Amino acid sequence: MRRKRSLPWIHRWSRPLIGAIAIAGAILTAYLTVTKLAGGEVTCSLDGGGGGCNSVLDSPYAEVFGLPLSLFGLLGYLSMAVFALSPLLFNPEQKRDLRKQLDNITWLLLLAGSTAMMVFSGYLMYVLAFEIKSLCYYCIGSALFALSMFILTVIGRDWEDIGQIFFTGAIVAVLTLVGTLGVYANVNNPVASQVADADGLIPIEQPEGSPTPPKGWEITSVSGDDEVALAEHLTKVGVKKYGAFWCPHCFEQKQLFGKKAFDKVDYIECADAKNPRQQTPACAQAGIRSYPTWEIDGKLEPGIKELDELAKATNYQGSAEFKYKLR
Repeated sequence: MRRKRSLPWIHRWSRPLIGAIAIAGAILTAYLTVTKLAGGEVTCSLDGGGGGCNSVLDSPYAEVFGLPLSLFGLLGYLSMAVFALSPLLFNPEQKRDLRKQLDNITWLLLLAGSTAMMVFSGYLMYVLAFEIKSLCYYCIGSALFALSMFILTVIGRDWEDIGQIFFTGAIVAVLTLVGTLGVYANVNNPVASQVADADGLIPIEQPEGSPTPPKGWEITSVSGDDEVALAEHLTKVGVKKYGAFWCPHCFEQKQLFGKKAFDKVDYIECADAKNPRQQTPACAQAGIRSYPTWEIDGKLEPGIKELDELAKATNYQGSAEFKYKLR
C-alpha cells in the first residue's frame, strides 16, 4: 500500500499565515484611514508623538484621487485575506472539486495581489527615502507585510509551472509600476494648471459647490516650507484663528496657507455642530462677530489676512517666500 505523501509544513500553513498578515495589515490601514478622515494625528513614537509619520501621511503621496492612500491599502489587505482564507471554509472531503477549483483561482489572485502590493510598496519606500526623506514606521511595516505575503505565495504551494509565476508576476509588476507612475506623475507639480502672476504669486482657487460639515470645502492648495514655518510660528506665539466651515472667506484664508500648513494653525471652529448658524460658546465668549477673525496679542483682527501681513504682525523672522495670493 502506497503511503500518501505528506505536504511540507509551509504548504499547509501558507494560507493561514497570509491571511493573518493580511488581517494585521487591514487593522493597520484601517487605523490610518480613520485617523486621516477624522483629521487626527497618528501615534508613531514611544512618547506618543507622531514623529515623522504625520509629515509622511500628510504629504501629496498619501492621497490618491482625493482619498487617503491607506483606504486603498485597506481594500487590498481585505482582498488578500479573502483570497487566502476563503478556500479553507470548504471541506476538502465533501466539496473536493469546488475546493480544488477555488484553490487554483485564489492562488493566482494571491500571486497577482501580492506582486502588485509589493511593487507599489517598493515605490513608496523609494519615495520615503529620496523624496520625502522622513521615517514612517507604519509605511515600513506595510511594505514588510506586502513582501511577506509575496514570499509566502511563491513558496506556499507546489506550483506546477514555475514559468507561470514569472510570467504572471512580470505582467502585474509592469502594470502596477506604470499605473503608479501615472497616478503620481504630477504630485510634485500639483498647481501646474495655475499660472503665477507677474509678481510670482498664484491666485488661490475659490470654493465651488456647497460646504460639507464639519470641515467645509476641501483645501486644494499645497503648502510650501515657508507656509508651514509661518503656521508653526503663529501657533507658537499664541495666535488663534476663528472661523466657520460654511464661510467662503474662511476657506480662502485656508487656501493661502495650504492643507499641510493650515493643519498646524490654532484654528477654532465657531459653527455649532447641530446648528451651524449658531455660534459656539467659545467663540461667543471671545467676542467673535465676523469670520474669519484672528486673535493676535490678545486683540481681535477680523478679515482675511495675506500671509505677509500675518508674518509682519507677529514678528516672523523666517523665510517668507509665500506661494499664494487672494486674487
